[in-house]
Amino acid sequence: MIDLRIVVEKHPDGYVAYPLGIKGVVVGEGDTYEAALSDVKSAIKFHIKSFGKNALKIDPPVIEAFIAEAII
Repeated sequence: MIDLRIVVEKHPDGYVAYPLGIKGVVVGEGDTYEAALSDVKSAIKFHIKSFGKNALKIDPPVIEAFIAEAII
C-alpha cells in the first residue's frame, strides 16, 4: 500500500485529479469527484507498472498539503 496525497479540482466541465510528489505527470479526470479519483488511481497504478515504484520516491516526501486562497 502506498499513501499519497491527491488533489481533486472542480472545473466547469468536470473534475481533474492529480497526486502530489510523483516524478512525472499523472492525471485523472471525470464527470464526478469519484470518477476523477478512480481515474487518477488507475493512472497511478499504470505509472508504477511503467516506471517502477522508484517513480513514487521523492525526497523530501509530501507530508501534508494545504490549499490557500490569496487575492493579489
